[in-house]
Amino acid sequence: MQVGIRRASLCAGVALGVLASAPALAQDAAPAPAAAQADVLEEVLVTAQRRSERLQDVPVTVTAFGADQIESAHIIGVQDVITRTPGLSFDAFPASEPRLFIRGIGSSDRGSAGDPSAAVFLDEVYLGRPSAIAFDAFDIERIEVLKGPQGTLYGRNVVGGAINVITKAPELSDFSGALEGTLGNYDRREVAGMVNVPFAQNLAALRLSGSVRKHDGYTTSTVTGGDLERGDTRSARAQLLVEPNDDLRIHLTADSTTDRGTGPANHVLFTSRPDRYPLSLDPKKSLATLDGRQDRDTYGLRAEVSWSMPFATLSYLGSHRQVDYESYYDFDGSNGTRGIEGGDLEDSRLTSNELRLLSPKDSKATWVVGVYTYNAKTDRITTNNTLNFAGRERVVQNAKLDSYAVYGDVTYPLSERLNVSAGVRYTKDKKDYHIVNQGPQQFQTVFPLDARAKASFDAVTWRLAADYHLRPNHMAYLTISRGFKSGGFQDAPSSQLAAVTPFSPEYATQYEFGLKQQFFDRALTWNNSIYLIDYTDLQTGQTVGLTKITNNAGKATIKGWETALAWRIGGGFDLALNYAYTDATFDDFATVDDNNAPINLAGNRLSRTPRNKVTVAPSYTFDFANGGQFKATAEYRYESLIYDDNNNQEPEIRQPSEFVDANAGYTSPDGTWTFSVWGKNLTDERSRTLQVLFNSTFFVAYNAPRTYGATLRWNF
Repeated sequence: MQVGIRRASLCAGVALGVLASAPALAQDAAPAPAAAQADVLEEVLVTAQRRSERLQDVPVTVTAFGADQIESAHIIGVQDVITRTPGLSFDAFPASEPRLFIRGIGSSDRGSAGDPSAAVFLDEVYLGRPSAIAFDAFDIERIEVLKGPQGTLYGRNVVGGAINVITKAPELSDFSGALEGTLGNYDRREVAGMVNVPFAQNLAALRLSGSVRKHDGYTTSTVTGGDLERGDTRSARAQLLVEPNDDLRIHLTADSTTDRGTGPANHVLFTSRPDRYPLSLDPKKSLATLDGRQDRDTYGLRAEVSWSMPFATLSYLGSHRQVDYESYYDFDGSNGTRGIEGGDLEDSRLTSNELRLLSPKDSKATWVVGVYTYNAKTDRITTNNTLNFAGRERVVQNAKLDSYAVYGDVTYPLSERLNVSAGVRYTKDKKDYHIVNQGPQQFQTVFPLDARAKASFDAVTWRLAADYHLRPNHMAYLTISRGFKSGGFQDAPSSQLAAVTPFSPEYATQYEFGLKQQFFDRALTWNNSIYLIDYTDLQTGQTVGLTKITNNAGKATIKGWETALAWRIGGGFDLALNYAYTDATFDDFATVDDNNAPINLAGNRLSRTPRNKVTVAPSYTFDFANGGQFKATAEYRYESLIYDDNNNQEPEIRQPSEFVDANAGYTSPDGTWTFSVWGKNLTDERSRTLQVLFNSTFFVAYNAPRTYGATLRWNF
């Protein structure tokens, strides 16, 4: 642990030293000779502000992953993005219901009447349930991670930040395709393909993409002989783009993802009653009495229509998504006398409509105004079966959300160097909730529950920003933004009164100052931001037994620094360095302990928020005389300790973790094929993704072990 702290401190010290030398770099950077102009970093284009811009011109902290990086690092899902992004973490248990935390802001609430504090958008469509975060990263244009409150530019407001996944749209001019196959350990078998077909004299195009990814389990049950944590994912996407003239654009998309998995594999690290819960210390072996299932089916329809007029562009975006999710597994992972098993069954229907008016391309001011509606209906059944202990619990939740919003945002250039921005949003959410205990009669007698409740929440949120170009390729910016997440109802209420009493909305006001700079004729990019978040009434989960109760903490302060450096050193060598320091602590949090005694957790750190997170990725590229290219990249990631519970007490402390990935590949001279080998978690780090203390027993789960494989891609 001390070694990890020293490494993080060293990284911070080096970055601070470079920050202090920025003026010297700016003064000493001499123009590069003409022969070196090729040794500049590629421009990264993002749409974080509803328009295509250079990443260096956007006055927002954005981490972007381009198509080449997604392919070479074998990024296939949202978990791969989260682990590579400083300032971003997640609750990974179970992996089929990930919950994001951005700069300390997140929610572990999985109840049908709760909302995520940080969200994922797929082609601008809000994925409002944890189980809805399902997509395959094949044929993806880029992934953008925006940090801080969002809502004056995007349909659904989020208080902590957003991950925007942008797929590759159909191309009207060229017929093209790609086919990719992967083999790896744990009998990994993956096939992915894409074909783009223009037609109607290049006024329309159809793009089809799909993938099948399978691997054997990472853990074996010595009781059943079953394969735990096995994966089988199948994804498909069909897109139709029609542009009959220069003013009209119609883009239709249908997609689906099907997951079939076993597990998760839990283990017992220590207990006071080994007869009840025998120890299982080996991450590769489990004493689970059933293999478990993690099944998920998601389907989506999306329609976008844009009409360019002389004074503005009118755009409509509509979507409907369906999620069917089922999990059931051995929670204790042991074959003792008081086993615990259970899971969730969920059916969600998510519909959104957005109508917006955007400024024309030749407008001096850039602006957008819009109206947005979002409707969600979620039916969720939670089952807990504590064998030979308390019986079988079956709680049914039905929730409905109707959300309406209007928003506007404008950026105006006061001079050639200075731009100012302002945005405002009004949101109103209405929630209906019904929860009932449908367990055995004896359980209903002890804990009767049949409650209905309604609540409405509304808020005005906003942002103010200014950016100033100090000189070419050197920009400073200042933003102040306020975010809001509506209240909700308990996933596991302790009484009838608790079931009908909503928890309050949460609010966050973020103050951020940043510098985006490029040196040596754009051979080195170095971006920095410091921020402070005033977080009030935050919704946070407290573990009580095997359930989480959502409470409102009075106040928390989050402050931090993030730095991102990309350097084309020369001679084929590149270096990428990302570091985030996050200090997230409660200022006031009155709650109760496991014995229902009042306590105040002021001064404690927010759960699931590492203080230090760093990524270092050197790479080497060699161009052969025949035009072929070899490229190798290594990636080191460090994350300091995390508290899994707001009490900040042992044993629910996740120790620092270190991961090493690597990949190397060769691309043919004509670019038609690439062969690469890759490895993830090469040091076989087994950090904990779940830690729960219950009944004097400590249950844990682990991340995936070392995996590696070879991938062949053919482009045509």
